[in-house]
Amino acid sequence: MSAPLWTAEVAANVTGGHLEGGEWTATGVSIDSRSLDAGDLFVALTAERDGHQFAPAAMKAGAAAALVSRADACEGPRLVVDDVMEALSKLAIASRDRSDARRIAVTGSVGKTSVKEWIAASLREAGQAHWSVKSFNNHWGVPLTLARMAQTTEHAVFEMGMNHAGEIRPLSRLVQPHVALITRIAPAHLENLGSMEAIADAKSEIFEGMAPDAVAVIPSDDAYYDRLASKVMKSRAAFLFGFGAARDAAVRLERFDDAPDGGRGRLNVLGRLVDFKLAASGAHQGLNAAAVMAACVAAGLEAEQVVAALERQTAAAGRGASFTLSLPEGGEAVIVDDSYNANPVSMTAALDSLSKRQPRGQGRRIAVLGEMLELGLDSAGMHGALAEPVVQAGVSRVIAVGRLMQSLLDALPKSVTGQSARSADSALEILIDELHDGDVVLIKGSNASGVHKIVSSLREGRLAARSNA
Repeated sequence: MSAPLWTAEVAANVTGGHLEGGEWTATGVSIDSRSLDAGDLFVALTAERDGHQFAPAAMKAGAAAALVSRADACEGPRLVVDDVMEALSKLAIASRDRSDARRIAVTGSVGKTSVKEWIAASLREAGQAHWSVKSFNNHWGVPLTLARMAQTTEHAVFEMGMNHAGEIRPLSRLVQPHVALITRIAPAHLENLGSMEAIADAKSEIFEGMAPDAVAVIPSDDAYYDRLASKVMKSRAAFLFGFGAARDAAVRLERFDDAPDGGRGRLNVLGRLVDFKLAASGAHQGLNAAAVMAACVAAGLEAEQVVAALERQTAAAGRGASFTLSLPEGGEAVIVDDSYNANPVSMTAALDSLSKRQPRGQGRRIAVLGEMLELGLDSAGMHGALAEPVVQAGVSRVIAVGRLMQSLLDALPKSVTGQSARSADSALEILIDELHDGDVVLIKGSNASGVHKIVSSLREGRLAARSNA
């Protein structure tokens, strides 16, 4: 049986709430009645829907107690507070303060979830680790992750995301990281923030809550390195680690040889040469590995522990993972699922990775590309600029999803055929009609473009179902 994470008495003292329905101990914390484990404390947050509606279902599913602001929300043990979100934050602070864990915080315009996952894998090599699941990186995801952290945790990593300025600052102050990492600055959420400089400043908020004598980790090759470094100098950070290909980077990527099934590289880690290999493909993965190494070494891990973890890391679903699709009339196509999100930098990286994949036989490289959102006034230009990496990747066919992608179609040379699709469903129909044996298909776009639905449909066998209709 798992050790208690929270007891009724401690949770009540921390939150200032009062107990009803008896004593309890919780082994976890959950906000979802559908996925909670027996013994979890159910937190009735209010977002799109009021979590109090699901408190009875949570108790029926085995929750140890419910954290609520209305005592009549359910039967059974309850911790009743004035404000559930505020109470969750108080649990998070108490969890932070009672643990000696070294805490790493990660943000950036691209790669932050993959880097977070690879850091988490490295931390597990070093002992008891804790990490944010999925992309729990917002105003409720970060305190929830912190409130779930066991007192005996040795290392922890937290992902921090944003859409607007001012959103990372309170998350950093909540976590008080010993290591804060920015992966890269890119034109994501440019429409909301107005300029690349503003994006860099918003990401730099991660340094504002750092613990004393902390380490800031920033990309040495980034165009906004100096701006990021100036923000570090105004923080409580005691050390600045750069990572990348720059000669003065603390963790320098000496080389990285990419291939469809992964890559091999060499890092100069504070003057020591370290070889590594990855099961994830893409030239950008070498820089991700450098970021992971820098953050983990800053947190006290040995380089060998990081290398051992990196060797087992593959691309996740929606972030470059691939699978083989059997075609109804015989043959196979390879689907590269990079559908989680997109901006000009990540789109270019995905196309570069596609160029490394050789179609089989008479197969082609096909790109199903969803529009990139929140890019601001130069959105059309950024979409049109994708024509060059499309050509360089050797793509024969582009299926463009969404109105904004028309700028790419207009910019394509005659050597690349393109077709517009208003929706992901229509793009799927177009793709199904023309898939051939040996094709390699990249699927990528912003979440709102819906291209992830194309991947889901292919995985669920819609291709075969339609062919039998």
